[in-house]
Amino acid sequence: MENYRIFDSELEKLTHKVIDMCSQVNQQLVDVTLALRTSDLVLAKQVIVNDENINNLDVKIDKLCQKIFALQQPVAKDLRYIISALKINNDLERIGDHAVNIAKRIEPLSEYRKLIQELGIDVIGEKTTDLFADVVELVKNHDLTYAEKVLSKAIEIKVDCEQIATRILGEMMHQSEVVVVAANILITTNLFERIASYSTNVAESITFVVNGEIVKHQKHNNI
Repeated sequence: MENYRIFDSELEKLTHKVIDMCSQVNQQLVDVTLALRTSDLVLAKQVIVNDENINNLDVKIDKLCQKIFALQQPVAKDLRYIISALKINNDLERIGDHAVNIAKRIEPLSEYRKLIQELGIDVIGEKTTDLFADVVELVKNHDLTYAEKVLSKAIEIKVDCEQIATRILGEMMHQSEVVVVAANILITTNLFERIASYSTNVAESITFVVNGEIVKHQKHNNI
């Protein structure tokens, strides 16, 4: 009985840490999108600095999952959650890394705010933060209606990013004077698309926790 109480306590602790990880990553995305839109280099630097907190939490979650497995052999939904928590943790850490990589490109793009707005890069950022707000709710509540929203919004972001990339490659890459900024815009756009893609991974993991269904290759091959 004592082992079960410890197990439940550790499982609850894991849940809180995963939610905390999700919330911290969400703040990183909100901040980096604002920094990109306003060319706020101080805020961009803060995003880079804050990544250490996410990395530390990533390690703690991994260790906690290992500890829970060592307590006893979890089964059914508990086992699905622990397995999924490891994957969600990894996906969230990667999203945090992508936010940092976007932050590092804000300074070289700071002189091109009009171009950022014209191409709609700031809109892509806002759509990505809106998508990730659904990820936060999904991780907190395990309401699969949010999983559906995440998958749908990720497809929309992918299409938008591809359109921007096509325009840049068609209009800018042949102009030697803007090749560097064009490359930074392409990378930034791709990073937002990857964030959306990792978010769909989280949606798939929560779906697996809730109903045991593996949806990885079933319905969004376009992502």
